Amino acid sequence: MKMIGFLKKFTMKKAVETTIFLAVFFLFFAGLSFVMTLPKMLNTFMQTAYHLLMETVLYIMSITVMTGAISKLFVEFGVVRLLEKLLRPLMKPLYNLPGVASLGAVMTFLSDNPAIITLSQDRNFSKYFKQYQLVSLTNFGTAFGMGLVVIAFMVGRGYGEGAVVGFVGAVVGSIISTRLMQHFTLKAYPEMDAPVQFEETQNAEDENEEPVKVNTFMRVLNAVLDGGKGGVNIGLAIIPGVLVISTIVMMLTFGPANGVSYEGVAYEGVPVLPWLADKIGFVFDWLFGFKHSELIAFPMTALGAVGAALGLVPTFDAAHLIDNNSIAVFTAMGMCWSGYLSTHTAMLDSMGYRKLISKAIGAHTIGGLCAGIFAHWLFVLVELL
Repeated sequence: MKMIGFLKKFTMKKAVETTIFLAVFFLFFAGLSFVMTLPKMLNTFMQTAYHLLMETVLYIMSITVMTGAISKLFVEFGVVRLLEKLLRPLMKPLYNLPGVASLGAVMTFLSDNPAIITLSQDRNFSKYFKQYQLVSLTNFGTAFGMGLVVIAFMVGRGYGEGAVVGFVGAVVGSIISTRLMQHFTLKAYPEMDAPVQFEETQNAEDENEEPVKVNTFMRVLNAVLDGGKGGVNIGLAIIPGVLVISTIVMMLTFGPANGVSYEGVAYEGVPVLPWLADKIGFVFDWLFGFKHSELIAFPMTALGAVGAALGLVPTFDAAHLIDNNSIAVFTAMGMCWSGYLSTHTAMLDSMGYRKLISKAIGAHTIGGLCAGIFAHWLFVLVELL
């Protein structure tokens, strides 16, 4: 009888969930169809996804391939280790982290957020940390995720000044996010102020194994090919986010292409997000310097995927909605948030600290907002000077 009651309750719960999903799903597309008409809405949906794939995704992938090759060369020939030694003196005063943590910043900057997981699970790396410091690497590493790709993309669009200011903003956001994560963790779990513990069964790497000697030419060739292949993987990984998230965001951001009637072409939609943003537009103007309410779509998209957020930039640029101030805020928030809503859960779960997910997300939300605000006002100061 208990089993029957449980099954009925479970079935009812699933039925309610399914009903809510279908209601939201059909209301969303019915609303767009009502304004745009169904054929034009469907055509715009597919046309926008196609244009994003051909004009944005392939461009971003070319950047990830090149930066992947460069970053692998940096690793192979010791540049990453050199950067780590140069940055080491900043770790303790700024982030309350041991010097080796700078390696995590460099690696995630050159690749993506998950690079910090590999490092955190390396015994030779994590032995320098206390438990609360180790979990804060999730916030620390994420704040630099895909940094090189974001900056290269913005510079490639001709906004170098904004990209540099945005990078400084991202660093400020990373400090705030990491420190808050450490504070939240220690407050809830003071026992984590202890060295990281290792399982006795964990095997160390065989230090006696003779490395295979390879000449310099082959090292360069292997690094370029392996790094480029990693860049392809990153480029492929961002496709779903760019196509699905950016398409939906754009269809909720822009109106008719000709400003009067719908034609069923790419980048049309019903401007719901700007309408909502207009209600509190003065807040975004003061905090971020956004003169156009459509720009709020970038940080909202960066919450889930920074690659998808980058997909919005060419459209904003073509519509003359952005300037170096906007790019500074985009770079700061895009780097700092770097799709943390879609990666923080998996990262902390893989590290064995699922209980800290909400604290990591809360700290990183505050850090990203501070990064954008700081980037805007720093840009204002730079312009005055």
